[in-house]
Amino acid sequence: MQNPKIIFEDDSLFVLEKPAGWISNDADTTTNQPVIQKWVRDNFEYPLKENRELRDGIVHRLDKETSGILLVAKTQLAFEDLQRQFKERLISKTYIALVHGHVKGSGEINAEVGRLPWRRDRFGVLPGGRKAVTRYKVIGYRVNSNNEKYTLLEIKPETGRTHQIRIHLKHIGFPIVADEFYAGRKTARNDRKWCSRLFLHAGGISFNHPKTQKKINFEIDLPQDLRETLAKLSKLT
Repeated sequence: MQNPKIIFEDDSLFVLEKPAGWISNDADTTTNQPVIQKWVRDNFEYPLKENRELRDGIVHRLDKETSGILLVAKTQLAFEDLQRQFKERLISKTYIALVHGHVKGSGEINAEVGRLPWRRDRFGVLPGGRKAVTRYKVIGYRVNSNNEKYTLLEIKPETGRTHQIRIHLKHIGFPIVADEFYAGRKTARNDRKWCSRLFLHAGGISFNHPKTQKKINFEIDLPQDLRETLAKLSKLT
């Protein structure tokens, strides 16, 4: 399995690239699984190392199967400032997703989400849930040999609820390819024949540096596995 990669580091923070298959945070259920929090703790010396209350500096999380940019604070000052920026929605994140169907143009999904009372390990659109807003725009279209259509989307979540992007896209009828939770069991099983994991990648982030408060941006390309998946499809104009 591919290891995480540091793409930026200074006295305040790490910006790292999380591969798919890695869990963001330590938990009782993560024994014998690759965990970003443990990897950072085991490989680097910094002030928040071994601070379990502040998760060894892990500021936010990505789902296990989602690849992309993750922020790790080195100091308590940086951790608290970055968390404040998340809460005040000053941090902008950009994702790339491949979804089923033909999405038109761009749009905004504004639908409350929460944990499903009848299935506690799943989340969904629920009246009275937490406010959640997701913006999206079309990058391009793809089609497979059976003439099934797919849309490549750029996605900017305005809030950061658990599984928000996956839930919202399912809600409007365009589930993410290979999403075993929300695309439906049969659909996901068929997807996995040509796409090995959830097609969701956190490719960009913009935030104010916790020490200087100057805006900084980071972008990374789609990883090889997702590029190979796209290569199996034909472009539609």
